[in-house]
Amino acid sequence: MDDVVVRSLAKWPNVPAVYGWLELDRRGNWRIKGEKIANAALREFIARNYEADAQGRWYFQNGPQRVYVALAYTPLVVHYEGEQLFDHCGRPFGPGQAFQDEEGSVLVQGDNRIALLDDRDLERFADQAERLPLLPRAQIPARFGFVSNPQAA
Repeated sequence: MDDVVVRSLAKWPNVPAVYGWLELDRRGNWRIKGEKIANAALREFIARNYEADAQGRWYFQNGPQRVYVALAYTPLVVHYEGEQLFDHCGRPFGPGQAFQDEEGSVLVQGDNRIALLDDRDLERFADQAERLPLLPRAQIPARFGFVSNPQAA
């Protein structure tokens, strides 16, 4: 978490959380009210301050305010750079088992986390599709402990 965020949390500890404003799409793009965020510095700031709470609700810590993220699929989206997988925040992602859902999407498990493989990298799994274990989409949030669409209590 950025130092400026940590300092602002200490200064203003009880700022209400925001819901329904920030989204993560299936390609790892941040969207505000449906519009893709074009500003690179803002995207990087969100990525550095993106994590999950104890209930599996993913959020961006925007200074003292927690902004919960609506997920189009999983809380992480991974893509290949050469032979290495990286998540949409730019962090290396150590792959474990790969799965396929009933729609043909590929999911990669790593470090007890699940990530959707960016559809532009599906070609790498084309010859393995029949061998990947089926993981029904409806079971993924509960199995991997995340909330797709956090709501205020």
